[in-house]
Amino acid sequence: MKKNVFKLKNSQLKEIAQNLGGKINNGLVKDNTEVKSIPTYIHPLSSGAQGQAVVLDWGGTNYRAAVINIENGKATISPNKGVGREISANTSKGFALNDLLAMQSEFVNEIEIPAKAPIGYCFSYPAECLPNGDAELIKWTKGLDIKEMIGNPVGKPLLDYLNNTGKAEFTGIKVINDTVASLFAGLSNPKFDAYIGLIVGTGTNMASFVNADRIPKINPDLNWTGLTPVNLESGNFIPPHMTKYDELVDENSDNTGSQRFEKAVSGMYIGQILKEVFPEDGFTDQTDGKDLTDLINQPENHKKKHVKVAKEIYKRSAKLVAASLAGLIDLLATHDKSIKKVRITAEGSLFWSKVNGCKDYNKLVKSTLKELLSEMGHKKIKVNIAEIENANMIGSGIAALS
Repeated sequence: MKKNVFKLKNSQLKEIAQNLGGKINNGLVKDNTEVKSIPTYIHPLSSGAQGQAVVLDWGGTNYRAAVINIENGKATISPNKGVGREISANTSKGFALNDLLAMQSEFVNEIEIPAKAPIGYCFSYPAECLPNGDAELIKWTKGLDIKEMIGNPVGKPLLDYLNNTGKAEFTGIKVINDTVASLFAGLSNPKFDAYIGLIVGTGTNMASFVNADRIPKINPDLNWTGLTPVNLESGNFIPPHMTKYDELVDENSDNTGSQRFEKAVSGMYIGQILKEVFPEDGFTDQTDGKDLTDLINQPENHKKKHVKVAKEIYKRSAKLVAASLAGLIDLLATHDKSIKKVRITAEGSLFWSKVNGCKDYNKLVKSTLKELLSEMGHKKIKVNIAEIENANMIGSGIAALS
């Protein structure tokens, strides 16, 4: 590859940012858009969440449960980091809803549960949020296929099962997406004007707060007002200035035409971009972001051309994430001109990865975002990017206690 097709000028990145901002806004207006902008019907208590809750975190085959205690803005988790177990629904033929509930219930009852507590459930599958704080499953991903759950609430069956068979009574359940959980976790520091949850790991997504009067698609009969958490599902954004290699990755994927931004950015796919650049050089369908960063960090074990291109794919990913953040912040600042300080809670192994020979991912995002915001007329906006341990659990606890 003689020309570096992965290099993006700031003018192109600004175009990507503005394109995304428009599509986020479109998703706030109507359903079934490219960027879905899904409202979550929970008003989190940023500084007033107090008490104990049981928190559940299911992001794939790994499932965690713990008790969280929030007091004076400080969260403690017991046991530390939660108790983990693998739920192999994707490998068990005939695995049904009752099997899942029994497994979850057995697991929850292993921890020391308060006499009466709410549940905060971080559920990392596509789901439509309901006005009562529950969520309705849209579809399964990651190999799961419990058909009877599709189109039905996720939280209530588990709450009822636990209350009928468990050792404690639970007072309610709130179900949130992992990106919204990261967004809520950022509220542990109340000194900012706006908050963003960001995931850049196996996949990618963003969430933020938008005032309800800016979300026309919310049913007026709900009488819903105030700042509303919005799960953007931004991985489905189709950005301009992609390459022929991005097209090949999309064509060879099992979800052609969707998650185009995710396929240019996330750990699941950036190794596949390298494979498409060098189709005859032994890279496989399993080559992923970790393989790409390992290649950058061990240049002596690889061909120079592979290392060079891997770095460019890595850098482009970070700059695309910076552009997506710039587009979101630009939209938020348009809604509220008083915004001067923004906190981003960032999760994901790729975002916090470290490499040799170029800037680490998070530093590339930060420096590029600063440049873009300045060029987009937001020089005075200061951005803090935070890594919060157990963000999913803290965010789920805030949701449960709100």
